[in-house]
Formats: sequence, C-alpha cells, structure tokens
Amino acid sequence: MTLSQRILSRFKRGRQTWNNHQRIAVLSKSVKPFIRTDPNARPVVFFNASTRLAGLSLNAAYSLLASFGVQLEGAPVIHFVCRAGMSRCVLGTNRDDFQEPPPCDLCINNSKGIFNNSEIQWFEYIQDDELKNKIDSLGLKELLRIEQQGVPLGQFALPSLRWILRRHNLLENENTRALTREYILSGSSIAREFQAFIQTCKPQAVVVFNGMFYPEAIVRWVAFKQSIPVYTHEVGMQPYSTFFTAGDATAYPVDISADFKLSAQQEKRLDDYLDKRFQGDFLTAGIRFWPEMHELGEEFWQKAAKFKQFVPIFTNVVFDTSQSHANQVFPHMFVWLDLVLEEIHNTPETLFVIRAHPDELRPGKESRESVADWVEKKHVIDLQNAVFIHPNEYVSSYQLIEHAKFVMVYNSTVGLEATIKGKPVLCAGKARYTQVPIVEFPQSKKAYQVALQKFLKNQSIPLPAEFIRNARHVLYSQLFMASLPFENFIESDGVWNGFVRIKDFPLGKIDPRNSKTMKTVVDGILHQGDFLLEP
Repeated sequence: MTLSQRILSRFKRGRQTWNNHQRIAVLSKSVKPFIRTDPNARPVVFFNASTRLAGLSLNAAYSLLASFGVQLEGAPVIHFVCRAGMSRCVLGTNRDDFQEPPPCDLCINNSKGIFNNSEIQWFEYIQDDELKNKIDSLGLKELLRIEQQGVPLGQFALPSLRWILRRHNLLENENTRALTREYILSGSSIAREFQAFIQTCKPQAVVVFNGMFYPEAIVRWVAFKQSIPVYTHEVGMQPYSTFFTAGDATAYPVDISADFKLSAQQEKRLDDYLDKRFQGDFLTAGIRFWPEMHELGEEFWQKAAKFKQFVPIFTNVVFDTSQSHANQVFPHMFVWLDLVLEEIHNTPETLFVIRAHPDELRPGKESRESVADWVEKKHVIDLQNAVFIHPNEYVSSYQLIEHAKFVMVYNSTVGLEATIKGKPVLCAGKARYTQVPIVEFPQSKKAYQVALQKFLKNQSIPLPAEFIRNARHVLYSQLFMASLPFENFIESDGVWNGFVRIKDFPLGKIDPRNSKTMKTVVDGILHQGDFLLEP
C-alpha cells in the first residue's frame, strides 16, 4: 500500500468512526428513558476488551446492540471498559516487537464514542509488584502454571498467546516469556478490579465476548466464582449474525431436541443455502475466504487415476481459539497429522490430498506454524501418494469430497458438509457437530488409528442415514436458529474486513417487542433462555 493509499484509508476510517459514534450517541440517548429507575434493580455487565481497538468490529457491534436490547427491556447495563487497563492487551500486542505498548489513546477515544450516554465502569492497570518479582525469573512452562488466589492466570494467558503469536507450540525464548509475564500481570490486575466492581454493583448477569482471550476469560471466571450467570458470544455462521450461549461460544454448543424434524420448507431453505456454499458463496466473520473457486485440473485427475482411491484431509488453523476445545484426542493438530503421515507411508495405493485452511494466509493473520511448514519439514510433497493444496489455491473442496472414498477432518465444518453430501467422515478433534452421531469420532489416539486403517482397507464404509439426517438438523439449527441475524442493524463499513457501521434505523426496530433477534438475545440474558430462534 502506497503512502497516499494509507492516508486515504486512515481518512476513511476516521470518517466512518465519527459517523458510527454519532449514530450510537443518538441510539444510546433514546434508550435511556427505558432503563428502570429502581435503585435495587441489578444490572447486566457487558465486557469485550478483546474485540477492537479502533472502529466497530462485528463482535463489538453485537455486544453494544445487545446491551441496548437489554435496556429496552428495562434492565440497567454497565459496560466494564478498559482505560489503559492492561500493560499488553491481545489486539494491542505487536508480535514483532513485544516492547511496543498498546495504542491506548486510540482505543480509549474510540470507547468514549461507542459508550457515549452509556454507564461505564473504567478499569486501569495496577501492577502487583509481589507477583512481578515472583514470576520474573520463571521459565515458560512455570509461567503457564501460575495461579494467584485460585485464578489460573497462566492457563488463561495461553490461548491469547497462541492466537497473537500465530502458533500452537510457543517458542521458549525471552520474548515469549516477557509477553507471558505481561499477560499474567495484566490478568491479575483485571481480576482484582472486576472482583471489587461486582462486589459493589452485584450484577444479575455478565456478558463477555468469546470467553477465551485472557481478559474475558478472567472476568468470566471471577463472575462464576460469585455464582453470577455468564454468557459468551461469537460470530455466527451467517453474515452479520452472532451466536450467544451460556457455555463456551468458541465451541458452539447447540442442543437439539430429539424429536426435531425439518419441514419441507426448512429442507428447501437449507438446500438453497448449501447450493451457494458449495460454490464458495459465503462469508465467515465478515471475511470471504473464497474470492473464486476452481475445479480440480486435468493434471490432478491424471495423477489420481493411478491410485486405487483418494482421501482428502482438511486441516484447521492451529492457533484458533476453537482448538482449545478440539484438542481432546490429540494434544494438537500436528500430532494428528504426524499419525496420518505414518498411514500415508504405509498405504501407497491411496492418494492423500492435504488441504490447508485458507485462513492460514489471511492478511494480518498469517500463521507462523502452518500446515505448509509442516509439509515442507516432513517432506510430504516428495511422496508419490500425497498432494498438498496450498491455502491460496482456490480449488473446490466439495469436488474433492464428491470423488473421495471418505473424508478426514480435524474439527472443520467441512466434516458436517461432507456427511450431508453422503461421504463417511473420520474426525480427529471435537467439533461443533460431534455431540450427536454425524461422523466417526474415536475417543483415543489408538482407536483413531484403528478406525483410519479400517476406513482405508475396507471395500465400503457404511454411512447410516441417521448421520445424514442429524447433519442436516445440526447445520440447519446452527445456521437459522443459533445464528442470530443483526443485518437489520449493521452493515459493512466499506473500509476494513470484519468491521461495521450502525445503520440508520428507528429505535422501535431494535425493541425486543418488535425484533425476534433482540427478543431471543434478551430472553437468554435476562430469563435464561436458550438463545435459539424458533424453528
């Protein structure tokens, strides 16, 4: 990007932020008369320090709009907001220069605009010198085991470290240790500040973004210890949609009634969605991973014709916060790939096609422990019966699935889609769909290896009709029931991917009495609802 382009982008960002702040100010001022004046009314606390620095991200918008809905229902809301409250925050960490402080002034000014006319509890960073002296000389493994007054500060820091450093296996060096210490000290400060805050305001519920990054994970932990209900949220599976849950949002738990059946209209709605998705026409968290989608070329089919069968292997981004839930059978994805590589060596009559996730090369989020690195290190491309599809090769995953004997996944959603397309799936990690019978999901490393050998050797692999039916039910519920649409309230800001602006709409549009989405969110937060739109 040239200097003039950067200046223009900065100008557009500033203009969009100002416009957003003006619209938010009008909305928040209009909401105020609906808040209960009863001094005994217990508030709902919203906290999302890891959603954005500048601008308004999708998750920041979901949190803010949900808070308006809660207030329109008559409950008071307090936003727990960072005012230089961490020595190093997740989004403000420069992974190439850990000594660079976060852009607190930018973030604080943005927070003032977003929470204009809203009740705020600011928190600031207060270093615990005793804890600092205790951890200064510790190694990385010791740091990650650090607890303070029962709060597992090191454990809570780990997903954030992996996410910002773009790797699962952290490097044992002073840079990593220094960043870990800052996250631990900052987490300790947040724990003290939030503990004191809830002792005063005594909230009826707490709502946090994601729940895995250390600031939100600690707030969630502190609230749970006080028996306060906590709800987490993440982006949904539909564009401009969100997912709320009383559980872990990054695990996407969705309970489906045993007698739930799709009507003919619902079946068609799902099929219409799948027709588009199988062409790559979908957004995830505001990002279009497939700018185009190509069919497999003649060279591939000539190679595949030399083998008895071929099996696609779909990988994930190893540092993503969802991996903490996925890593149940294997310590992490690369341990699984190492086992798979053994079978590639032992099964020369089968062509294995390793497909890297396109998010590994997303600009600004490039993985530093990638499948491409693993392929090179393990000399996979030297094998006659292995093909590697790079993350920026936009070939159709669905064409691979259609011609495969079976499909291998770690915890990717493509496993759910493969079952729907009628292909047996062998899954290695806990996924958003493994809570019901949809895929083969062995519960130990040895059981997985036995299942893989069976899948490879058996002439045919049965796929129960129940699996396909369950897969359709799960996907429908996650798309159209659990993904709560906010498209009436937000749209792309046209500057940054994943950032939005508030639409110009009358207050009544967001009132829970007029909006099914907002009623579902508010009922979940205030009345322990299930956060599901009625089917």
